[in-house]
Amino acid sequence: MNYLAIMVAYLIGSIPFGLLLGRMAGVDVRASGSRNIGATNVTRLAGKKFGVITLLLDAAKGLLPMVIAQAAGAPAGTILLCGVAAFVGHCYPLYLRFRGGKGVATALGVFLFLDLIAALGGIVLFVISVAVTGYVSVGSLLAAAMVSLLVWLRYGIGAYFYAASFITALIWLKHHANIGRLRRGEEKSFKKKKDAAT
Repeated sequence: MNYLAIMVAYLIGSIPFGLLLGRMAGVDVRASGSRNIGATNVTRLAGKKFGVITLLLDAAKGLLPMVIAQAAGAPAGTILLCGVAAFVGHCYPLYLRFRGGKGVATALGVFLFLDLIAALGGIVLFVISVAVTGYVSVGSLLAAAMVSLLVWLRYGIGAYFYAASFITALIWLKHHANIGRLRRGEEKSFKKKKDAAT
């Protein structure tokens, strides 16, 4: 197992693209909104363009280390752990004293490599959930759970399932504040904003 590759993947995952892009837009995403460095808060504070770029770069953090490891001939276990390490890096980045994002976009990059069909299933459920409820957090939580379910159905209990389940569990853990706000009816909703605008 190539521990150096796994460490490099973690360091790549630690790159806070949302924070850097927010600064380019003249805002500190850790000081406003949800204070999260992810694409949703970047979109809220800096606009859709910066939000989309953040989403793509954060997803690339999960995907590229796995692609590079595979191209270098690394064994399957190392490739899988590179993806998990990149995801953990986003959630607990070395550069920000281990205070990072919630990992949804980076998890998407990992899942796109892990199982394209499961990833697409998660994306579809995310879009439907956000469209119906207006809550990005609900879409993220349900999509993560869906991916783990589909990986289990397609591959059974094994390394892929354990990796997907770990990522899903950490996404739910990182959303604990959102879950609390949802239970109290205090979570911010894009749907409510649209209704108010009309």
